Amino acid sequence: MTIVVASSNPAKATELETILRSLFDEPVEIVLAADILGNEWTVEESGTTLEENAYLKASHVFERVFLPTIADDTGLEVEALAGLPGVRTARFAGENATAVDNNRLLLEKLKDATNRRAQFRTVICYRDRFRTLLAEGICTGTIADSPRGSGGFGYDPLFVPDGYDRTFAEMEAHEKNRLSHRARALQSLVERLRELWA
Repeated sequence: MTIVVASSNPAKATELETILRSLFDEPVEIVLAADILGNEWTVEESGTTLEENAYLKASHVFERVFLPTIADDTGLEVEALAGLPGVRTARFAGENATAVDNNRLLLEKLKDATNRRAQFRTVICYRDRFRTLLAEGICTGTIADSPRGSGGFGYDPLFVPDGYDRTFAEMEAHEKNRLSHRARALQSLVERLRELWA
């Protein structure tokens, strides 16, 4: 079985591939959309929700390769910021913002906040010839006072999942992949696919 992963973020694509391989009982070939379509696979994330953006990306790729395709959109939702940055997580500090820019802005906005509760929420969209499925995964935690760790990507140096005293960026990849929002969304998706394929 071949599944195409629609992501322009190499670190995210690697994480998705690693988690997917661990979830399937049978051998699965994971192919990145860019390996098939080059730079032409990308699509503007113009949706107003994570669900819309995941669907846009999965559909854009599937309609070009006609192979089972998954895409995700992930938002960091901070209680003290009324759910922001949410759907604008990757562009919180501007359209061409780096992870460092986004982390810096988040800490600036939370500098006087006593409530540092947050959650990562991932929505995965799966498309094939017969169906479109959406699955969600949530990981709750808190925002650290300063970046810690060198692993992961995005807001990982600031996010401390519940039950741990380390940020995602301080964890080994296999540890993060076991409990992350992305892992939970993929687990939910694979369980639904197994039911359909049984």
